[in-house]
Amino acid sequence: MERRLALKNLGGFLLLPSLGIGATSPIKKPVLRVAHITDVHLKNEFGAPGKFIKCLHHIQAQSPKVDLILNGGDVVFDMNKENISTINNQWRLVRDTMKNESDIPIRYCLGNHDIWWGENSQNDVFYGKKYSMDQLGLAKPYYSFVQAGWKFLILDSVHLDIDKSWYIGKLGEAQFEWLEQELKATPKDMPVLVMSHIPILTALLMIEDNIVNKWTMLGGDMHTDTAKIINLFYKYPNVKLCLSGHLHMRDKVVYNTVTYLCNGAVSGAWWEGQRRETPPGYGLIDLYSDGSFEESYRTYES
Repeated sequence: MERRLALKNLGGFLLLPSLGIGATSPIKKPVLRVAHITDVHLKNEFGAPGKFIKCLHHIQAQSPKVDLILNGGDVVFDMNKENISTINNQWRLVRDTMKNESDIPIRYCLGNHDIWWGENSQNDVFYGKKYSMDQLGLAKPYYSFVQAGWKFLILDSVHLDIDKSWYIGKLGEAQFEWLEQELKATPKDMPVLVMSHIPILTALLMIEDNIVNKWTMLGGDMHTDTAKIINLFYKYPNVKLCLSGHLHMRDKVVYNTVTYLCNGAVSGAWWEGQRRETPPGYGLIDLYSDGSFEESYRTYES
């Protein structure tokens, strides 16, 4: 009798997991791990090469491993404040460093410091974006690709203002139409990640110093077509995450169902310490098949 009772109880215990009691949910695993580096401003001064190599090694030491690096622009220090020889040296340093110090696939977008605005002649070989696009192997300054079930849209956010005296953040009509068609052609269940150099939406412009009674937001600090882009994203709920840099500081704004993440600079304050409260670093992002993601900001000097 006692043996039959013990077996009965044991049978009941063995049935518990099938009833859902004590069962654990399977661990959700990311389909892609991405490192977002931006504003490297690489040149052979300020100890920048060695620090950038340290950053690349830090990325490659992550576990789980990083599958893809997204470089958000300002790859070199500044094409407009250097002579041609120095500019060529900066790009050579970029190529050599990436070839010798990293084995992770990388995708680029253009930053304002990667563009030669210094000459009036449209025929100058360095004028505009072509020179930098050639260095980065880009056929167009904006493009898309699909990886691990996610759609990536790389934007060109840097354009001359109408008076051609300075740059502003915008897409322009042709690129906006391209973006609209890309979203329209993307399956509704495929999550979308957008990368631009200049933030589409950020709160960082409200922490400038010496504000008296109003904020001044310059067109070179945030997209001037923000409302238009956000209205487009609202029509496509599969747009999940927008990455940017440019401001060398980190913030995260969630509007509707889109997260706008501006990460700090690899160079910090242009290789002279941290920019306000944001130390030199990079973003680490785990992407999941259901469109969710987890992100953190990693410093590499500690």
